[in-house]
Amino acid sequence: MQKRGRFELADRGTLFLDEIGDIGLDLQPKLLRALQEYEFERLGSTTTLRVDVRLIAATHRNLPAMIRDNHFREDLFYRLNVFPIEIPPLRDRREDIPLLAQYFVLRHAGQMQKKINRIPMQAMEALVNADWPGNIRQLENFIERCVIFTQGDALHVPHSELSRSAASAGSSFETATRQVIINALKGASGRIAGHGGAAQRLGLKRTTLQNKMRKLNISRDCYA
Repeated sequence: MQKRGRFELADRGTLFLDEIGDIGLDLQPKLLRALQEYEFERLGSTTTLRVDVRLIAATHRNLPAMIRDNHFREDLFYRLNVFPIEIPPLRDRREDIPLLAQYFVLRHAGQMQKKINRIPMQAMEALVNADWPGNIRQLENFIERCVIFTQGDALHVPHSELSRSAASAGSSFETATRQVIINALKGASGRIAGHGGAAQRLGLKRTTLQNKMRKLNISRDCYA
């Protein structure tokens, strides 16, 4: 039984090609033909198949530079570049890090059958304050390693492994910190102290959390 390829399976649907810049020069003309003519042949077959596919491609590479170095076809680039979307690096959208970190903790802790229900405040600050040159993939890999070494219910983050940058400690960092506290307060139904309270969830003393709330102008209206 002959297996169907990605384009054939995606007929009348959407096909996502990750790291399009890694496709070799020998395959680029075939991809270009499929995009322009909506047709291709299966490997080893002489029968031409037609498909209707919406293509989404992604890459971390500098494709214009690759074109100048003759590593990527210019005609393929313009065929792909119909509606470009540039995603800024993680260091330029630090307010996303707390939610991403919490998601990755839940995901990997679940896979490893561990019960990790909180990220201490200092650990979250270290995550938000890191540079993350590898962006989300680096963050996920780091969180996965943290989950492996965590023994209790609070995520263990080796601060020494995170690169620091003075430029990262701006308003974006304060915004992210503020959101972490608000999320913790909402998760604790507004309770600051006591078992299951926001302070315990964040790994902080009650007075420390209250001082941060005053500094970041967090009132009851923000989390009620």
